[in-house]
Amino acid sequence: MTIKRSNQSQDDVLLQEKQKIKLKKPSRYKVILINDDFTPQEFVIWVLANVFRKTMEESRHIMWTAHTTGTAVCGVYPLDIARTKLEEVHKLADEAGHPLQCQLAKEEEEG
Repeated sequence: MTIKRSNQSQDDVLLQEKQKIKLKKPSRYKVILINDDFTPQEFVIWVLANVFRKTMEESRHIMWTAHTTGTAVCGVYPLDIARTKLEEVHKLADEAGHPLQCQLAKEEEEG
């Protein structure tokens, strides 16, 4: 914000010029489930329901999409939340002895 002194007033009043501030929405990131031939489908469904808060029907659909196409989007989030979810998936998979993996991909911005 710029402040100017007015030469028109004896009181030397400060005037503020309004600046247009354009706010940009934060980038969002897709958490992408990667299919593998070793992680049980039931475990993948459980992870989707518990980490991403999907219904059982949504979880089955996402798991099946990844199984048949190789990948599926689990959700789209701001970067910090997407990273947290990715780390949680990897931690749960490691603890269960499964190679389940996810990755992040920046969502295309509209405009």
